[in-house]
Amino acid sequence: MDNYGTVTAPNTIRFERLLPGPIERVWAYLTESDKRAKWLASGDMDLHVGGDVNLFWLHSTLDTAPSETPEKYANGHRMTAKITRCEPPHVLGYSWGAREDALSEVVFELSKKGDEVLLVLTHHRLPNPNDLLGVSGGWHTHLDVLVEHLNGRVAPAFWEKHDVLNAEYKQRQGS
Repeated sequence: MDNYGTVTAPNTIRFERLLPGPIERVWAYLTESDKRAKWLASGDMDLHVGGDVNLFWLHSTLDTAPSETPEKYANGHRMTAKITRCEPPHVLGYSWGAREDALSEVVFELSKKGDEVLLVLTHHRLPNPNDLLGVSGGWHTHLDVLVEHLNGRVAPAFWEKHDVLNAEYKQRQGS
């Protein structure tokens, strides 16, 4: 499985990861604040369509090797969103972005593959090529942290890996 995201439309990128199951465990890492904080961001989710999502990124709390956080992210970052899809334990979607006129959507789809779970993350309706590029390395790095965490390993330092992946996506997407 190629870990790189695939641009499926000018404003859409899709990632796939095979994770150790069961599916309910992976669902918990998408929806429960304390578990999600290990790989992405903490925060409550009101798990129904239209429900609130509160995400707080604090990269120093990720399950990764130590990494120096860039100044602009040192105090964390918050985002509020709305649930767009909720079909436990198979589909979770929510809006993404800070501006109402430029919201995109992230959809996580889970399916059983024997003892493992296929996670497909699709980020739809990104407003422009810069936003597509901007989320590519981030999602890739965060998903790799999730894979390592669920397999009982500590992921490499987040920011160092993120910087390398951002450069690779820039080249891959011709930016």
